[in-house]
Amino acid sequence: MSRPGPRLQAVVLDLDGTLFDHRGASRAAVDDWVRACGREPTPALHAAWHDAEERHHRAWRDGLVPHDEHRRRRLREFLPLVGRPVGDDAVLDAQFHDEYLVRYRAHWRGFDDVEDALTAVAAAGVSVALLTNGVPEQQHAKLEALGLSGRVGPVLTAGELGLAKPRPEVFHAACAAVGADPARTLHVGDDHPVDVVGARAAGLSAVHLDRHGEGPADEAERMTSLRELGVFLR
Repeated sequence: MSRPGPRLQAVVLDLDGTLFDHRGASRAAVDDWVRACGREPTPALHAAWHDAEERHHRAWRDGLVPHDEHRRRRLREFLPLVGRPVGDDAVLDAQFHDEYLVRYRAHWRGFDDVEDALTAVAAAGVSVALLTNGVPEQQHAKLEALGLSGRVGPVLTAGELGLAKPRPEVFHAACAAVGADPARTLHVGDDHPVDVVGARAAGLSAVHLDRHGEGPADEAERMTSLRELGVFLR
């Protein structure tokens, strides 16, 4: 298996699904919300929420819709499934914040292998940055809740940059933020097309954090836990 060379300068980390358990928090929030609507959570409802989130977040990531509108589109699909009417934009915005986001925040947590990864990065003596396809207010709040503020170097968000991964300019911005050559930078993330294929297309090395065993079977640069990161830093 190939490895980044000994002159690695920096590691760029993803946030959601990498350091922060977005999937777990989102699923628990949907469970709480569905029960508040007088229904019982089901696999079909989980799948519907996840599918709507993936599709409409991708549309925002690709610059096709504003961030607030991608959230509204998720609710327009999901609310009828739990017997709720679909209101106008102002109602949808309030529902997303007051009914989903507050429950989502209540379940925020990091993965138990994050400290191991940060220890490995420190031992390797390389710079670290965080690059996330989110909006700054929420992503910085996650880092604060996880006790990671100030510990992962510069934090770059798609909301601030005006572009999102997998655009090469975004990866290059993260490298520039820590003064690293893209060819000597390793990107770590859980979304294979975005975090691995995208990073490599931008000239970085990349390793896929495949926590759930859902990634391509032929991906050689792969780990199932951040505890394995040290291997990729040598």
